[in-house]
Amino acid sequence: MAREAAELPPKETLSLWIREQAQLKALVVDRDTEAWQRDPGFSGLQRVGGVDVSFVKGDSVSACASLVVLSYPELEVLLVDGNGLLHHRGFGVACHLGVLTDLPCIGVAKKLLQVDGLENNTQHKEKVGLLRAGGDSFPLTGGSGTVLGMALRSHDHSTKPLYVSVGHKISLEAAVRLTRGCCRFRIPEPVRQADIRSRDYIRRTLGAPTPPAPGQDRSQKVQRPKGGSEELEDEGRPPEAHGQGPETTESPRPTRPAAAIVEPSCAQ
Repeated sequence: MAREAAELPPKETLSLWIREQAQLKALVVDRDTEAWQRDPGFSGLQRVGGVDVSFVKGDSVSACASLVVLSYPELEVLLVDGNGLLHHRGFGVACHLGVLTDLPCIGVAKKLLQVDGLENNTQHKEKVGLLRAGGDSFPLTGGSGTVLGMALRSHDHSTKPLYVSVGHKISLEAAVRLTRGCCRFRIPEPVRQADIRSRDYIRRTLGAPTPPAPGQDRSQKVQRPKGGSEELEDEGRPPEAHGQGPETTESPRPTRPAAAIVEPSCAQ
């Protein structure tokens, strides 16, 4: 059973967190720092990690953070389900994790965070409509004139863009290329696998009900683990399941776990 919602932290605690965030923000590096980042095919990159946090609806105390490391066909980098520099204070979770681990880090969000004048308005939707094929993108330029990230159509069979931003120690251009290179479906495979595993961990350990079995009355609402991302749509199924035709052959994608996968950890 979900725990009752906890009260918000005291103002002093929130102020402390904001100050810490500002201090760490000064350490963010928004340029390429590794040789593989400058190679068009990412030669030398061997492992890509995906990070996701899942929550249980109505429970503000428990959460499950999952890190999945996949091998990349032919150094290390983290793709985080969240934002980097595309953030109210210019320091999202991808920046925070990147600075603390000192690893190249990329923010990959499924919804536009409306900051610095960016809005999910008619003009934005028109630009999204012009993304015709996987790999198409356009810059997210705020009212200040700063490019905060890129809207990326990550797959030919997905019409919803991803919002990619710099987390740490990587340029925006390389971040977009790598995100695209990790997508077998709409969501980069490391993030997709982290999301699947964190949800499964919550179901197994926190007692959250599993989805209805085949034939069960689906009119009965089921409390599902709520991920740090929105519900997976068609990210977990191949395009053939939607009548889109076979998946096209593209650049190499990370498809198998590396030698070690970090087991999800549950924070309570």
